[in-house]
Amino acid sequence: MTNPTAAMLVIGDEILSGRTQDINTQFLANALTQAGINLVEVRVVSDDEGAIVGAVRALSKGFNHVFTSGGIGPTHDDITADCIAKAFGVHVGIRDDARALLATFYAARGIDFNDARKRMARIPDGAVLIDNPVSVAPGFTLENVHVLAGVPKVFQAMVTGVVATLTGGAPLLSKSVQINRPEGEIAGPLATLAADFPELSIGSYPFSLAGVFGANIVIRGIDSDMLERAAHRLDTLFGASQ
Repeated sequence: MTNPTAAMLVIGDEILSGRTQDINTQFLANALTQAGINLVEVRVVSDDEGAIVGAVRALSKGFNHVFTSGGIGPTHDDITADCIAKAFGVHVGIRDDARALLATFYAARGIDFNDARKRMARIPDGAVLIDNPVSVAPGFTLENVHVLAGVPKVFQAMVTGVVATLTGGAPLLSKSVQINRPEGEIAGPLATLAADFPELSIGSYPFSLAGVFGANIVIRGIDSDMLERAAHRLDTLFGASQ
């Protein structure tokens, strides 16, 4: 069985400007790998309606799942909910269940549930709410798009909840092999190895350490025996250290 595929859409000018470092992608990639869902593509777009709508439409057609991060907060530039609604041609507005969650949360803390905070209860029609155990403001799923917060702690909690509900395939296994020789010397044999093991993904990541040039070869796949055979071949060829 072929594993389901996923894409991630990172939304926010702060990411593209370099003011904020994206750590959500790594967390999602690890979670999906363990669940047997292949993260195939990651896009980063600005807080621009056209860019978000276009990316959502393209990714939702190309992959089994799409995960977005960012743009569902209380400020004027949080436009993700509106863009998701536009991408699928549905209405978006304040929804009673989302509003009730937020109202209860703020009332218990003596915080004014003002119009800005009410924006976080705007949910596209037909969407299913995603639980937010950190700060209550929900994400949502519409068709195959899972819309999540950008704050890492909240994003991670939401991802954990969503991924637990998805059907995955075989977990992706990996094995790393260090070769203390320049890539130019190992490229030919590596190409042959990749051709001999087409079911595996074999990547080369060069390094330079104390004047020594080498490469870490990362082998990925779902068959542990095949991984071991490929790693053994590398060891035979180059006397690699694992």
